[in-house]
Amino acid sequence: MSTPALTTEEMMVPSEPGIEIYVRNKRPAAMTAFSPARTLLFVHGSTYPAHTTFDLPLGGQSWMESIAARGYDVYCLDVRGYGRSTRPPEMSAAPEANPPIVRTPTAVKDVEAVLRFVLGRRGIPRLNLLGWSWGCTLMATTAIRNPDKVARLMLYAPPFLRTTPSLMATGPGPLGAYRTVTHAQAKTRWLTGVPEHKAAAQIPAGWFEQWSAATWASDPVGGQRNPPVVRAPNGTVADTQEIWSKGQMVYDPAGIKVPTLLVLGEWDRDTPPYMAQALFPLIVNAPDKRLVMLAEGTHTMMLEKNRQALFRAVQAFLDEGAE
Repeated sequence: MSTPALTTEEMMVPSEPGIEIYVRNKRPAAMTAFSPARTLLFVHGSTYPAHTTFDLPLGGQSWMESIAARGYDVYCLDVRGYGRSTRPPEMSAAPEANPPIVRTPTAVKDVEAVLRFVLGRRGIPRLNLLGWSWGCTLMATTAIRNPDKVARLMLYAPPFLRTTPSLMATGPGPLGAYRTVTHAQAKTRWLTGVPEHKAAAQIPAGWFEQWSAATWASDPVGGQRNPPVVRAPNGTVADTQEIWSKGQMVYDPAGIKVPTLLVLGEWDRDTPPYMAQALFPLIVNAPDKRLVMLAEGTHTMMLEKNRQALFRAVQAFLDEGAE
């Protein structure tokens, strides 16, 4: 299909006093009418910002652009402490100087601030939510707290009750305010779980370098270190250690009352398939729900050779709501 011209806008949305949230919007340049079914808000996971993941033009097009080209008004946001949003003051100190920052309830405030902003900006009563990894927890919580403001909920690689070790290594000692990640650590974690004979072809040539360059550039302070690092708040790690790994839930899946899609890759070792399989039957009050597992994909499938399978699965669920 021919790709329409797209418009991109960037803005900072106030969340709490002193906290500004970076938001990016992509939509067809000719779009003049806006509707709940064709409006989408993305949020990222535990470690990397949204704009370098969902709006990275791999092979010439980003996921946001792919959706926008199909007639959608698409937004992404970076939670505080990530990407281009405000960095809490604790991130200017040594990690061990403060306890973990940006726990789930704090991050949900940022998501809700942007949700209200987009609804007001477009004059619509609700929109669609799409979360990746920890972002699934944020979007599920937001949907439960704001049932009248959400049309459809899409959870890509959702975390849930954890019975296996986390890949987010934080080292010995108490959990600090934030952690740091190098390029090498990111790639090792990414390819964990991929069969050895498949690993070399999992990420197309140049894509990891394109993504890592954009992502590490989003943290100018961490980028000055040798080796360069991305700093990520540890609130989500604390949630995993204190709640998910103890058999407790951050949110009640029964509170989800909108059509819901769970989608994941078979080789995901960050949020292994057993998590989505345990979560799915507990979503008892959604009017429609489905669970889709995709072949030869990891936790970061949207940046891999089989990304189009993920795009198609999400797009089909989105388009059903827009029919």
